[in-house]
Amino acid sequence: MLLHQVPERPLKHPKVLANLLQNVLIQPSESGLRQPLPTPSPNSDQSAYFYQNQKIPPNPPPINHFSFEGKYRYICELLLSQTRSRNLPTGLQLHAHITKSGLGTIPLVSHYLINFYSKNELPLLSTLVFEETQQRSATTWSSVISSLAQNELPGLAIEYFRRMLEDGARPDDHIYPSATKACAIMGRSDVGKSVHCHVIKTGYEIDVFVASSLVDMYCKCGGIVDARQLFDEMPDRNVVSWSGMIYGYAQLGEDNEALKLFKQALYAGMDVNDFTFSSVIRVCGDCTLLELGKQIHGMCFKTSFNSSSFVGSSLVSMYSRCGIIEEAYTVFHEVPLRNLGMWNAMLIACAQHAHTNQVFSLFNKLQTGGGTVKPNFITFLSLLYACSHSGLVKEGEFYFELMKTRYGIEPGAQHYSSMVDLLSRAGKLQEALSIINRMPIEPTESVWGAFMTGCRIHRNTELAAYAADRVFQLGNVSPGLHVILSNSYAAAGRYEDAARARKMLRDQGVKKETGLSWVEEGNKVHTFAAGDRGHARSKEIYEKLEELGEEMEKAGYVADTSFVLRAVGGEEKQQTIRYHSERIAIAFALIVFPHNDRPLRIMKNLRVCGDCHTAIKFMSKCSGRVIIVRDNNRFHRFEDGKCSCGDYW
Repeated sequence: MLLHQVPERPLKHPKVLANLLQNVLIQPSESGLRQPLPTPSPNSDQSAYFYQNQKIPPNPPPINHFSFEGKYRYICELLLSQTRSRNLPTGLQLHAHITKSGLGTIPLVSHYLINFYSKNELPLLSTLVFEETQQRSATTWSSVISSLAQNELPGLAIEYFRRMLEDGARPDDHIYPSATKACAIMGRSDVGKSVHCHVIKTGYEIDVFVASSLVDMYCKCGGIVDARQLFDEMPDRNVVSWSGMIYGYAQLGEDNEALKLFKQALYAGMDVNDFTFSSVIRVCGDCTLLELGKQIHGMCFKTSFNSSSFVGSSLVSMYSRCGIIEEAYTVFHEVPLRNLGMWNAMLIACAQHAHTNQVFSLFNKLQTGGGTVKPNFITFLSLLYACSHSGLVKEGEFYFELMKTRYGIEPGAQHYSSMVDLLSRAGKLQEALSIINRMPIEPTESVWGAFMTGCRIHRNTELAAYAADRVFQLGNVSPGLHVILSNSYAAAGRYEDAARARKMLRDQGVKKETGLSWVEEGNKVHTFAAGDRGHARSKEIYEKLEELGEEMEKAGYVADTSFVLRAVGGEEKQQTIRYHSERIAIAFALIVFPHNDRPLRIMKNLRVCGDCHTAIKFMSKCSGRVIIVRDNNRFHRFEDGKCSCGDYW
């Protein structure tokens, strides 16, 4: 049985969809959700008797005043009060009294102590209490396993689950969900299957809570087929099983399946929770389905989940990814209690939309007014990203050091990648290379990719080739690095070297990702590739492109053919670059959205080339429209011939 501690693996990130199902919008008749039940409040009468103002009563009844049963029940009530209030100092005093009076031998008292330390995020103290407990019941086993799983110590949780089985204790409907949660955190479906076997042996596979936890575990481990089979076989389903399946599809990039399942949940009359909303809103953001996202936002208002920081962080990301940073700000300020995920979502949104000063301002507010919320490694990635894409080298170096000195966060590969990106984009290639050579960890593909991107921008093919040699030693690398190297050679006019780089890609049997741009129109997504003439309105699109091209040339636009990556004639170069996918998408958007009351929103799966970036500035000026383009790296807001990125991307 694979019940042992294993290293954790990184979370997966959803992919960007290019083609989507039609008619995914939810009609008003489908959105009738039941109101969530209010959370029951603690028993105020008992709390008032045993616990006043977050302190032990100054004159509590003498302990001898109670019978033996009364003593430990009195202690349990006090512990419960301190657990609810997270009052660690008073709880420690109670623990000392329990030890002194010998009440720690009672399983129920041990259970409350373990739970107290768990809620105060001290799981190892929970294990110490457990080890001192002589009579271990299913309740105490459940408490310690739950404590470890909830506090992100999954390996230890599984170890205690194994010990419980060896001890002859029988798992129940409280223990199994904690064990499956630990497996999900580790990303170990093989361990989860071992737990699943025990579930079947003990007859708990028909329990809706246990089965739902298994569905959630398989989804989070990437075992979507096993999860769906179990989900379909469940006689009853609850919000956990529905939410787990939706989350699983969303994490694997199966966005259409996630949306279909969400609609099925609504048809089935299932109450959805903040986790369900968060998952499906993230799908809308990844797919840039703005209209559907707005409808689901309305459902959140109807069910009062709009005030949840969990839902709020997803809404911030969704509106940001759809190019509406103003709505992201509104959502952020409307949520009363913000967790770190929401702060990070807003920081990332501001960084991607080139609101650099707002990034710094938000970070200062987080430091001074975030309460118990403290920055983490994602927070500093957002700061470094903002600095990198604004050319703020000194500021980036400051935050890189602050992360280590004030917050004790050791930089990971992503932080080093951001620093290399910052220096490389600023033209400080030797300094960037020096950081790579001094890294305490092995440079990853992303680190070398950031360096090669800087080499391409500054047309230093020698250093790009050097970096390529180093990164290819890592083994199989992503097609993107081959493309960067090829583009670097092509930008310098070294077309034979560029062709060789592309041949290396073909020899490995890897295809370069096709550049696509898409526009959302109502409940439809229109997708275009370079030179695409397959659209039903293709004739109108190309007429609009010709018309706009003439106006752009009169305004001073001259095509930069150095961004053509093949050795072809001058006229062919101009024709090639004129019909890139983003330009076709913009022409289509101008046709279907002729009025000036809304920005044009274009999404693209690859980086916008330099000439298209220049061309779109002219398009915005000649058409008098605001054009928002999201590429695979950031947002560009083109208005009156200028871009929000300041030509630094």
